[in-house]
Amino acid sequence: MKTRITFILLLLSTFTFAQNIISGKVTDQKGKPVAGANIYIDGTYDGATSSETGEFSFETTAQGNQFIVVSFLLFETYKKEIDVTNFKDQTVKLRENMNALDAVVITAGTLESGEKARVSVLKPLDIVTTAGSAGNIVAALQTLPGTQTVGEDGRLFVRGGEASETQTFIDGIRVAQPYGATTNNLPTRSRFSPFLFSGIAFSTGGYSAEYGEALSSVLLLNTNDEEDHEKTDIGLMTVGLSLGNTQKWQKSSLSVNLAYINLAPYQAVIPQNVDWNNPYQSLGGETVYRYKFTNGIFKLYASFDSEKFDLNQKNINFENPIRTDMNNNNFYLNSSYKGTIGTGWQLTSGISYGYSKNKLKYNITDVDSNENAAQLKLKLSKKVSNYFRLSFGSDYFITKYNQNFDDNVSINGANGYDSNIFASYAEGDISFSKNLALKVGLRYSNNSLLNENNIAPRASLGFKASKYSQFSFAYGDFTQTPVVDYIKFSKYHQFESEKARHYIFNYTFTRPGQLLRTELYYKDYSNLVQYDTQDIQYNSVFNNNGSGYAKGFDLLWRDSNLYKNLEYWISYSYIDSERQYKNFPTMATPNFIANHSLSVVTKYFITDWKSQVGFTNSFSSGRPYNDPNQTQFMSGKTKSYNSLSFNWAYLLTTQKILYFSVSNILGTQNVFGYDYAKTPDASGVYQRQAVVPTADRFFFVGFFWTISQNKNENQLKNL
Repeated sequence: MKTRITFILLLLSTFTFAQNIISGKVTDQKGKPVAGANIYIDGTYDGATSSETGEFSFETTAQGNQFIVVSFLLFETYKKEIDVTNFKDQTVKLRENMNALDAVVITAGTLESGEKARVSVLKPLDIVTTAGSAGNIVAALQTLPGTQTVGEDGRLFVRGGEASETQTFIDGIRVAQPYGATTNNLPTRSRFSPFLFSGIAFSTGGYSAEYGEALSSVLLLNTNDEEDHEKTDIGLMTVGLSLGNTQKWQKSSLSVNLAYINLAPYQAVIPQNVDWNNPYQSLGGETVYRYKFTNGIFKLYASFDSEKFDLNQKNINFENPIRTDMNNNNFYLNSSYKGTIGTGWQLTSGISYGYSKNKLKYNITDVDSNENAAQLKLKLSKKVSNYFRLSFGSDYFITKYNQNFDDNVSINGANGYDSNIFASYAEGDISFSKNLALKVGLRYSNNSLLNENNIAPRASLGFKASKYSQFSFAYGDFTQTPVVDYIKFSKYHQFESEKARHYIFNYTFTRPGQLLRTELYYKDYSNLVQYDTQDIQYNSVFNNNGSGYAKGFDLLWRDSNLYKNLEYWISYSYIDSERQYKNFPTMATPNFIANHSLSVVTKYFITDWKSQVGFTNSFSSGRPYNDPNQTQFMSGKTKSYNSLSFNWAYLLTTQKILYFSVSNILGTQNVFGYDYAKTPDASGVYQRQAVVPTADRFFFVGFFWTISQNKNENQLKNL
């Protein structure tokens, strides 16, 4: 009897761990082999990369009918249900993506990711599987050329522009408050969960006339049009908990995501460079509802989060640390419709509302502020012929901001503003041939607060030099209302819009498995705000006489052909930028700009271990700072910045994933700058303190479990 039981157990074990061989060859439509294509069973780590002859072979423990996926740059992704037992020596023919190959694509100033991107520099997975990004969209984008890593801030700095010069849009509608709560030298992060978005377009300049109120760049996030399966996602992390659920009906679907973050347990174990009274805590969530009509789709996106933290910050100007107690509540609602009407017209419309309330206490001083912001959008476009497409539309932005200041001793004041901006635009896409295309547009805006009108022309040109290479050029004028720190004093001063003019020249080379992108740019600033005091205050004397420039070179190289199962990209940026703005006495490079930036990102798939491992190394040269002990303004320079990060995703089962990551694994002692005393000491020296990261390293461990009738569904794409 015992022998029989042992035999049965061995038999079951044999069936449980049975391996099936998947093999075949990948070719194009002409039968030529495609080398470097990714082949895998959907929802697993089982897969391979095609050889130089297009052949592939790998083992899988998957059983029955499964979906095989074959993907490669510039080819349409192949996905087909197969019987894994019988899929041997099969030929997979990939179809060329005609949108990417046959016609010129104007790429100057635009970096895209997602299934609908015609020239994609990132894949959807890249946004959340890049080591060091910690699921933060902005952190992943900072591995691309044209961006600056400003570790003490955390927001997106682009080509010599401050973070406020980048606007964020969801489904074409502006997000007024895209970042979480923060305070002095404490980095923040994007409010949005990456997995709700199917594509990202990040424009580093020269963007469409459809978008305004951004001097440097726009970040366009597009929510998923539909979900394939009903599912529940559960996440247990060292920093909190997450829960997501998707319901799907015949014409509609609903996705809900909740997250609770509490850094207190983590920071009790891992030493910090910050003296916390109460570490960061937040409760937030997002939801997307979609309904498909016969000729269009309606989307409703909503998010909320409540954040709080309490810390003591050293200040070189005070003997005792300053206690900062922050509470922030944020809500954002966005509804949009996109569909066809009449004889081929495409209608895009939407409305958004954002609310943010801050309660901030510095020692005994209270600073409370709230912002209400809304946008109405209407756009019509039509493909008039194969050679011409027309787009035009209007926007209306409404912003109401109030701030109350009370030091609870002698000063009690209130500031704020009401702003209404009407804008209209028209744009035409002209295709002279498959090798030459032109986009030309004009944007008009009226700002009630500033009592001014602006006209901004935009134009871009693309020329396809060969099957895989093309040149692009972009030009544009851009205006933006000065930041809230200035215009909250509008009742005392009259401001004007700040302005920038972009010139961009781009060369892109793309072939299967490889992408080379180079870009030269020049940006001319005018009408920048200046003031005459050491700090911004209501009685500062403001003017719009500031100016500046930014010029440089960006390079991106991405490759998946070098070694089997390895993907990597290298990005490099050089920038030369100076400004005379704020209280600068002369033209100088601002303290957030590093002349040289280099990122190397690698991802390696270990199929035998059912794992993906990744490394990201970010380097930038020293940033300038002003040392009042020196006669020359902004003459100081920090040491170079370097951070090496690592992540590892391990597939426990098809639907259970263990994830680990650590940033700055070498423990590099980075310095972002220096804060100097406002007055010299007894010996006439201005003392200083270094601005350093909140922690030397950040460790993260998470367990992610997906519950779905589709047993291949998991959260791998969300990590």
